[in-house]
Amino acid sequence: MRTHLAAALSAVALTAGALLGTPAADAHAADYPISEFDVTIGNTYTRGLIAWGNRDVVVSGEHKSVSAADLASCRATRAYTLDSHDGQLGDELSDNVVCGSSARFHFTVPADVPGGAAVVRICLTDGSHKPLRCERYGR
Repeated sequence: MRTHLAAALSAVALTAGALLGTPAADAHAADYPISEFDVTIGNTYTRGLIAWGNRDVVVSGEHKSVSAADLASCRATRAYTLDSHDGQLGDELSDNVVCGSSARFHFTVPADVPGGAAVVRICLTDGSHKPLRCERYGR
């Protein structure tokens, strides 16, 4: 009898633990929202997602160039993290430049302040990393 009671209590404890753990996971996911971005010039673009972390942001997506004529025709993506007063916290450049093609990218930008970045500025750059167009995205 004691063995059955102990097994039943263990099962209840495991089930309760699993159920009580679920809202914490949902709350954790809500703390780190996801935003879409799209910076387009003509037929070239950078677009994707920003994952807002507590001390950084993760930027992932795809950028596209339609010509390989020269560096001015190539494209890359740069992201800047900003605090609530527009002070720059960090910046990072995609590790690939595309010329007449498209490619996926994924990189992390630091935002080492409590709560992380308030704003991310995403720029479509040319092949020499000169910003061509930038857009701001808030948390």
